[in-house]
Amino acid sequence: MLRDENVCSQSFMVKFEQLKKKFDEKAEVHLDSEYHQQLKVYIERLYQQTCSVELFCDKSFNDIREAEMSNLNRLQKLKNATSYKKDKHKSKRQNEDWG
Repeated sequence: MLRDENVCSQSFMVKFEQLKKKFDEKAEVHLDSEYHQQLKVYIERLYQQTCSVELFCDKSFNDIREAEMSNLNRLQKLKNATSYKKDKHKSKRQNEDWG
């Protein structure tokens, strides 16, 4: 929703509140993954900055949009860091027990 320039603060709040409500209804499972912990912190912080603010308007939404895109990119990199291995490293791991 942050990437879509056509989303206004009001539609963002409505959709984010729906998603947050579904998120809160789920049974909490503790995961030690840094990505999952940071994602939970991010969701809570963004909710406090947007839906919990009494006078959240389009100007406020546009002001935080750029910074939040940067934060989302950091989260995505954190997620990808655990699953991405270059091909040259994969072949070394495959042949480890040959020697």
